[in-house]
Amino acid sequence: METGHELFIHGMTDMLDAERQLVQALQELEDDSANSQLKKAFAKHREETEGQIERLQRCFELLGEEPEDSECKGIKGIIEEKKAFMEEDPSQDILDVFHVGAAIKSETYEICEYESLIDMARQMKHSKVAQLLSQNLREEQATLKKMEAFSKKIKPERMMSEEQERKARATSARPRRKRAA
Repeated sequence: METGHELFIHGMTDMLDAERQLVQALQELEDDSANSQLKKAFAKHREETEGQIERLQRCFELLGEEPEDSECKGIKGIIEEKKAFMEEDPSQDILDVFHVGAAIKSETYEICEYESLIDMARQMKHSKVAQLLSQNLREEQATLKKMEAFSKKIKPERMMSEEQERKARATSARPRRKRAA
Protein backbone atom coordinates (compact mmCIF):
# COMPACT_ATOMS: atom_id res chain seq x y z
CA MET A 1 0.00 0.00 0.00
CA GLU A 2 1.58 3.22 -1.16
CA THR A 3 -1.12 5.85 -1.72
CA GLY A 4 -3.86 7.53 0.22
CA HIS A 5 -6.33 6.18 -2.34
CA GLU A 6 -5.27 2.62 -1.54
CA LEU A 7 -5.66 3.32 2.17
CA PHE A 8 -9.08 4.83 1.48
CA ILE A 9 -10.23 1.73 -0.45
CA HIS A 10 -8.88 -0.45 2.36
CA GLY A 11 -10.82 1.58 4.94
CA MET A 12 -14.03 1.43 2.93
CA THR A 13 -13.60 -2.32 2.50
CA ASP A 14 -13.10 -2.62 6.25
CA MET A 15 -16.33 -0.71 6.90
CA LEU A 16 -18.24 -2.76 4.33
CA ASP A 17 -17.24 -5.93 6.15
CA ALA A 18 -18.00 -4.31 9.53
CA GLU A 19 -21.51 -3.41 8.41
CA ARG A 20 -22.09 -6.90 7.02
CA GLN A 21 -20.98 -8.47 10.30
CA LEU A 22 -23.21 -6.07 12.21
CA VAL A 23 -26.37 -6.99 10.28
CA GLN A 24 -26.12 -10.49 11.73
CA ALA A 25 -24.98 -9.28 15.15
CA LEU A 26 -27.87 -6.81 15.40
CA GLN A 27 -30.31 -9.60 14.68
CA GLU A 28 -28.78 -11.59 17.55
CA LEU A 29 -28.93 -8.56 19.86
CA GLU A 30 -32.57 -8.07 18.98
CA ASP A 31 -33.33 -11.75 19.61
CA ASP A 32 -31.39 -11.88 22.89
CA SER A 33 -32.69 -8.63 24.44
CA ALA A 34 -35.57 -8.63 26.91
CA ASN A 35 -36.34 -4.89 26.82
CA SER A 36 -38.91 -4.27 24.06
CA GLN A 37 -37.62 -0.76 23.29
CA LEU A 38 -34.09 -2.09 22.99
CA LYS A 39 -35.31 -4.85 20.65
CA LYS A 40 -36.97 -2.22 18.44
CA ALA A 41 -33.83 -0.07 18.43
CA PHE A 42 -31.67 -3.00 17.33
CA ALA A 43 -34.20 -3.94 14.61
CA LYS A 44 -34.32 -0.37 13.31
CA HIS A 45 -30.54 -0.09 13.27
CA ARG A 46 -30.24 -3.42 11.45
CA GLU A 47 -32.44 -1.98 8.70
CA GLU A 48 -30.32 1.19 8.63
CA THR A 49 -27.17 -0.93 8.47
CA GLU A 50 -28.50 -2.71 5.38
CA GLY A 51 -28.90 0.75 3.80
CA GLN A 52 -25.38 1.66 4.87
CA ILE A 53 -24.06 -1.41 3.05
CA GLU A 54 -25.89 -0.28 -0.10
CA ARG A 55 -24.34 3.20 0.22
CA LEU A 56 -20.86 1.75 0.65
CA GLN A 57 -21.37 -0.43 -2.43
CA ARG A 58 -22.49 2.69 -4.32
CA CYS A 59 -19.26 4.43 -3.21
CA PHE A 60 -17.21 1.64 -4.75
CA GLU A 61 -19.23 1.95 -7.98
CA LEU A 62 -18.68 5.72 -8.10
CA LEU A 63 -14.94 5.18 -7.69
CA GLY A 64 -14.81 2.35 -10.25
CA GLU A 65 -13.32 0.09 -7.58
CA GLU A 66 -14.07 -3.34 -6.16
CA PRO A 67 -13.94 -4.03 -2.41
CA GLU A 68 -10.90 -6.00 -1.31
CA ASP A 69 -11.19 -9.36 0.41
CA SER A 70 -10.91 -8.17 4.00
CA GLU A 71 -12.25 -8.75 7.50
CA CYS A 72 -12.91 -5.96 9.99
CA LYS A 73 -11.05 -7.20 13.04
CA GLY A 74 -12.33 -4.37 15.26
CA ILE A 75 -16.00 -5.26 14.90
CA LYS A 76 -15.19 -8.96 14.88
CA GLY A 77 -13.56 -8.49 18.30
CA ILE A 78 -16.65 -6.80 19.75
CA ILE A 79 -18.83 -9.61 18.40
CA GLU A 80 -16.47 -12.24 19.86
CA GLU A 81 -16.65 -10.44 23.22
CA LYS A 82 -20.42 -10.93 23.20
CA LYS A 83 -20.10 -14.63 22.38
CA ALA A 84 -17.61 -15.10 25.24
CA PHE A 85 -19.87 -13.16 27.59
CA MET A 86 -22.81 -15.43 26.76
CA GLU A 87 -20.77 -18.38 28.07
CA GLU A 88 -20.95 -16.79 31.54
CA ASP A 89 -24.75 -17.32 31.49
CA PRO A 90 -25.70 -13.74 32.43
CA SER A 91 -29.14 -12.90 33.82
CA GLN A 92 -31.44 -11.13 31.36
CA ASP A 93 -31.06 -7.71 32.99
CA ILE A 94 -27.26 -7.98 32.91
CA LEU A 95 -27.39 -9.14 29.29
CA ASP A 96 -29.37 -6.05 28.27
CA VAL A 97 -26.84 -3.81 30.03
CA PHE A 98 -24.03 -5.64 28.22
CA HIS A 99 -25.83 -5.27 24.86
CA VAL A 100 -26.09 -1.51 25.29
CA GLY A 101 -22.38 -1.28 26.15
CA ALA A 102 -21.43 -3.41 23.14
CA ALA A 103 -23.58 -1.23 20.88
CA ILE A 104 -21.90 1.91 22.22
CA LYS A 105 -18.48 0.38 21.50
CA SER A 106 -19.38 -0.55 17.95
CA GLU A 107 -21.06 2.79 17.19
CA THR A 108 -18.03 4.67 18.49
CA TYR A 109 -15.74 2.51 16.33
CA GLU A 110 -17.90 3.11 13.25
CA ILE A 111 -18.12 6.86 13.86
CA CYS A 112 -14.32 7.16 14.04
CA GLU A 113 -13.92 5.14 10.84
CA TYR A 114 -16.54 7.11 8.93
CA GLU A 115 -15.08 10.46 10.03
CA SER A 116 -11.67 9.37 8.77
CA LEU A 117 -13.08 8.11 5.46
CA ILE A 118 -15.07 11.32 4.94
CA ASP A 119 -11.94 13.42 5.51
CA MET A 120 -10.01 11.35 2.99
CA ALA A 121 -12.86 11.45 0.44
CA ARG A 122 -12.96 15.25 0.69
CA GLN A 123 -9.18 15.53 0.33
CA MET A 124 -9.39 13.46 -2.87
CA LYS A 125 -12.38 15.54 -4.12
CA HIS A 126 -14.79 12.57 -4.07
CA SER A 127 -17.72 14.76 -3.05
CA LYS A 128 -20.54 12.29 -3.87
CA VAL A 129 -18.71 9.54 -1.94
CA ALA A 130 -18.24 11.93 0.99
CA GLN A 131 -22.00 12.68 0.93
CA LEU A 132 -22.90 8.98 1.03
CA LEU A 133 -20.43 8.29 3.83
CA SER A 134 -21.78 11.33 5.73
CA GLN A 135 -25.27 9.87 5.59
CA ASN A 136 -23.92 6.66 7.18
CA LEU A 137 -22.10 8.74 9.79
CA ARG A 138 -25.27 10.65 10.74
CA GLU A 139 -27.14 7.38 11.28
CA GLU A 140 -24.32 6.00 13.44
CA GLN A 141 -24.25 9.18 15.51
CA ALA A 142 -28.03 9.03 16.03
CA THR A 143 -27.79 5.38 17.09
CA LEU A 144 -24.99 6.21 19.52
CA LYS A 145 -27.20 8.86 21.15
CA LYS A 146 -30.03 6.33 21.47
CA MET A 147 -27.72 3.76 23.05
CA GLU A 148 -26.31 6.34 25.46
CA ALA A 149 -29.90 7.14 26.50
CA PHE A 150 -30.55 3.41 27.02
CA SER A 151 -27.41 3.19 29.17
CA LYS A 152 -29.01 5.67 31.58
CA LYS A 153 -32.30 3.71 31.71
CA ILE A 154 -31.27 0.07 31.59
CA LYS A 155 -29.57 -0.95 34.81
CA PRO A 156 -28.91 -4.25 36.60
CA GLU A 157 -31.63 -5.25 39.03
CA ARG A 158 -28.93 -5.71 41.68
CA MET A 159 -25.66 -3.84 41.58
CA MET A 160 -23.94 -5.95 44.24
CA SER A 161 -24.39 -9.13 46.23
CA GLU A 162 -24.95 -8.85 49.98
CA GLU A 163 -21.29 -9.69 50.61
CA GLN A 164 -20.11 -7.07 48.12
CA GLU A 165 -22.37 -4.51 49.79
CA ARG A 166 -20.90 -5.36 53.23
CA LYS A 167 -17.39 -4.95 51.87
CA ALA A 168 -18.33 -1.64 50.27
CA ARG A 169 -19.81 -0.35 53.54
CA ALA A 170 -16.75 -1.51 55.49
CA THR A 171 -14.41 0.15 53.00
CA SER A 172 -16.32 3.43 53.01
CA ALA A 173 -16.50 3.46 56.83
CA ARG A 174 -12.71 3.28 57.27
CA PRO A 175 -11.01 6.56 58.12
CA ARG A 176 -8.92 7.82 55.26
CA ARG A 177 -5.27 8.49 55.75
CA LYS A 178 -3.90 11.84 54.83
CA ARG A 179 -1.31 11.78 52.11
CA ALA A 180 2.12 13.09 52.83
CA ALA A 181 2.89 16.28 50.98
